[in-house]
Amino acid sequence: MTEPIVVGFDGSESSLRAVSWAGQEAEIHAAPLHIVHAAPSWSFDTLLVPEPPGWEVEAEAAARERLKQAEIHARAGRPRLQVTARIAIGPARDLLVQAGEGAQLLVVGSRGHGGFAELLLGSVSRHVATRAPCPVAVVRQPPTGEHGAVVVGVAGRPGQEGLLDFAFQEAALRHAVLRAMHAWTHPGTVTPWSVDPAVYDIEAVGQEEALLLAQVLAGWRERFPDVEVVQQVVHEHPARALADASAEADVVVVGASHGVPQALLGLGGTAHAVLHHARTPVIVVRG
Repeated sequence: MTEPIVVGFDGSESSLRAVSWAGQEAEIHAAPLHIVHAAPSWSFDTLLVPEPPGWEVEAEAAARERLKQAEIHARAGRPRLQVTARIAIGPARDLLVQAGEGAQLLVVGSRGHGGFAELLLGSVSRHVATRAPCPVAVVRQPPTGEHGAVVVGVAGRPGQEGLLDFAFQEAALRHAVLRAMHAWTHPGTVTPWSVDPAVYDIEAVGQEEALLLAQVLAGWRERFPDVEVVQQVVHEHPARALADASAEADVVVVGASHGVPQALLGLGGTAHAVLHHARTPVIVVRG
């Protein structure tokens, strides 16, 4: 049985956009779609405020009505899409991480009902992208039209096999061009105790970085001969380069520096910044 694509829903506009995009992704992957509606339970944090009579029944009825609307959005234009849905009671961040077990992709909106409107990435989305056992797509806004391109950030370091495998498969399923982007800001050091040079030849270093990218991609080109690959090396911060490239991409795929001491919030500075500023859905692949 094909692993499902799971999407989190809480009734917000952001989560509704995530449901629509997840339906499209499920159709591309020929996979079933499972919608998880994380419904809140009554909170007793406020003293002397008991649960109102009938609140639980009314809350469940409202949740089921919202869930029907989510299913309609998921199936729009996709009548054959297999969709299942369920209401889960509890903290959304924990429920969604659990729902990622056995899923090929977990999709969330950038922000739910809670939090500050000024924040582009909510705490639930950040937590799920950091902790989920499968790749996580964060949908802040849908792509502006179809560009026929998947962008992947390639650092050129060991441990990106899962990232590249996912990106190539995504491009193959979409019949899209894969734009492999490698951004650099300073020449890499040869040994851990080496000192970065104060002066260097930008053109020469750029050629070395281009050679590195070609070497990283060589084996993957052989495994996916039908995927058109465009290599792009830029002298710029990786987060800015990927955010700019997102304007002409259907999806951006990034790796997470999980477990690295310097990693920001368990994602890594680049992935975190791209999630905030990309203009198309971003998929975070860990490990």
